[in-house]
Amino acid sequence: MIIERRGTLGVRAAAKEIGISPATLSRVENGNVPDLATFAKICEWLGEEPNRFLGMQPTRKPAEKASVHLRKKDATTIDTATALGGMILKAQEALRDRENL
Repeated sequence: MIIERRGTLGVRAAAKEIGISPATLSRVENGNVPDLATFAKICEWLGEEPNRFLGMQPTRKPAEKASVHLRKKDATTIDTATALGGMILKAQEALRDRENL
């Protein structure tokens, strides 16, 4: 994958883009396992998540928190505010579930 991404770009130029030495890039291209810092730089350069190469499941995006701001008025009771907050949270949960399908 590195060689494909590198294309016609030389080892020195690609290594410079990645931020590693040409010798290190050459060793990785020849099948040697890089250290963690080098692995991270190569993954970033490839535009790939490290999970892909490690056989791990992708991490889920952290859930966004819903917040409700209601003015304190006599017309809004605590029950109404609680119900509205619950509806907003359920709608957010439904949207999150739909994104994960």
